[in-house]
Amino acid sequence: MNHYTPKVFTVSQLNSHINNLISNDPELGVIFIEGELSNLKVNARSGHMYFSLKDENSVVNAVMFKWAAQSLRFRPESGMKVILRASVTVYEPMGQYQLRVEDMQPDGVGVLAMQLEQLKKRLNAEGLFAPEHKQPIPRYPGTIGVITSPTGAALRDILNILSRRYPCAEVVLAPVLVQGDGAPEQLVRAVDAFSDSGIADVIIIGRGGGSMEDLWAFNDESLVRAIYRCRTPVISAVGHETDTTLCDFVSDLRAPTPSAAAELAVPDRDELLSSIYAAFDYASGMMHKRISAYDSDFENLHRLVLARSPMPSIDHHVELIRSLYERAANAAEYTYRYSVDSAVKLYEKLDLLNPVSVLTRGYAYLTHEDRHIRSIKELSVGDMLSVRLSDGTASAVVSEVQPEE
Repeated sequence: MNHYTPKVFTVSQLNSHINNLISNDPELGVIFIEGELSNLKVNARSGHMYFSLKDENSVVNAVMFKWAAQSLRFRPESGMKVILRASVTVYEPMGQYQLRVEDMQPDGVGVLAMQLEQLKKRLNAEGLFAPEHKQPIPRYPGTIGVITSPTGAALRDILNILSRRYPCAEVVLAPVLVQGDGAPEQLVRAVDAFSDSGIADVIIIGRGGGSMEDLWAFNDESLVRAIYRCRTPVISAVGHETDTTLCDFVSDLRAPTPSAAAELAVPDRDELLSSIYAAFDYASGMMHKRISAYDSDFENLHRLVLARSPMPSIDHHVELIRSLYERAANAAEYTYRYSVDSAVKLYEKLDLLNPVSVLTRGYAYLTHEDRHIRSIKELSVGDMLSVRLSDGTASAVVSEVQPEE
């Protein structure tokens, strides 16, 4: 009968043997493991990251070398739940097995959400969201800059609100991508262009709602810094009311929706007209009050003259006073009528700016696939057109296109 004779190992031989066993185990070559970070430390000289990964019952040591740690898109912290891609190795000098980590991802919190929160904290610490840096929104803007997609519903909502509330304002559109590759660069260029040119009195930047990934361009650090240095006040209108981006925090004013941004950017024409009429009514009342005061003064003077002067002198002064009274009354009446006429003319001018008024004169507004038709060159046979008249809409199909020679 063969008897097995135990081999005598040195400590180094034992650790090396165990290391070979683990290294040659295919199941331990690449593993995914989840747990909670603990005792996380970064070597200041080497840049290597050392920590423990634990669950309710066990702990295992781990190391992430500098080349792998540099590719992380978030900042690991002790207590954070993570999923690691790693291999199991043995640190032979100490006879300890450990994880050599090649990749780390947050578990339970999305990478984008963590990136956003960390970037938000850093920019806030720099003062980019400070209230004292906010610029006031002008009360009566002459030109409004809009940075959004030229084909999105956000632009249509903004234009509809602006034309209804304040049609005398001019709108300058900077068409950009609002998501995907290239969107942050286009947004930054548009903000810088408005800031450098000074063409607009206020800027609306935004888009419709979407997922965090859809809105991610508005969390771009370069865009946040562009808005911060912009010399023109900026209103952020990104997504729906519950959506929040870094663009909202750095802008001078945040609107819950693009429509709300348009309402915040301009005053209401009807409210302005009401205030004008109220001012004229007040002026008219003050004029009538002054006329009544003159009339009372006249009566007092008339009684005084009758009591203290001879009759010829009284008649002379009476006629003089009546003449002055009539002149004052005529001047007051002229001023009152002039004020009323000015108010009516102002209302008529405002009404001429109303695009609906143009339609009542026999004109029509043509659109094709939500695009305003300005030239016969934009039409093709078979195009379905929407015809807007003053009292409704109709549809039409282009059967023939005849450009003018």
